Amino acid sequence: MKRMSLVKPVLVAAMLGVGSAQAAPDAAEVLAASPIDEIVEQYPAMLSQGIREGLKSRGEVPPMVADTVGYVVSSSFSAAKIEQRIITDLQARLSSEQLEAVHEWYGTPVARKISAAEIAASAPEAWQNIQARAPELNRKFKGSTKAGMFERFDRAARATESAVDTTIAVQLGLATAMSALSSESVHYEQLEQRIESQRGVLRGVVGQQVYDSYLYTYENISTQEMGLYLDFLESPAGKQFSRVITTSIQQAVMDPVESIGRQMSRFLSPAPAGGQ
Repeated sequence: MKRMSLVKPVLVAAMLGVGSAQAAPDAAEVLAASPIDEIVEQYPAMLSQGIREGLKSRGEVPPMVADTVGYVVSSSFSAAKIEQRIITDLQARLSSEQLEAVHEWYGTPVARKISAAEIAASAPEAWQNIQARAPELNRKFKGSTKAGMFERFDRAARATESAVDTTIAVQLGLATAMSALSSESVHYEQLEQRIESQRGVLRGVVGQQVYDSYLYTYENISTQEMGLYLDFLESPAGKQFSRVITTSIQQAVMDPVESIGRQMSRFLSPAPAGGQ
């Protein structure tokens, strides 16, 4: 994967008596080798698009206001900050051996092929294709080995769990923006509690969407290649890597949400009568 400004320089090989040994990769190198950095780059646009379309579909605000809300949301999230948080957490929570194992996996041809598919499917514009092809792909893979591998994948990659967390972040951002446009005074904590109470319902809806995305993303990945991927995800290093990634992204996405309402008030609240 392409390297970004966050990626640290390659560690200098440590001298061990006669000769030298290559230093283990650090967290920034591991992130750069994985598809995660490029997927995270899509998050601000994805969150902005989700909230903007949600507002427009409700018809509760003019399209221009919905676009303004989308702009505020997009500017509230920083892919660079999310990536930096991931790097910090990976460095703290993975051993050097685990970092090396993850780095080695992402250097394999199979991993590179799978990573390319995941990056392509993570683009905001890909969602329409996923929805459009869902009925076709569900019929195509019904009863297949790949369909049977989904539960194993979902559990190992924490896919549905992560998607539900992201959906809740989008819903919370949308509710926060709407409360800023309303005369009703609702505290952020109340909004969060109200939306969290819907987690069970969201899980059912999001679970189907995750399955549709799984079929679309890995359509051209063979069952043998998928098996190798699952072996990695279920390994101690892969499991810890997935756990840290999903937790870090969830926290980094949720952190700015509370400030959205305040920004919306500044953008959209009318100036006081007689004000300068």
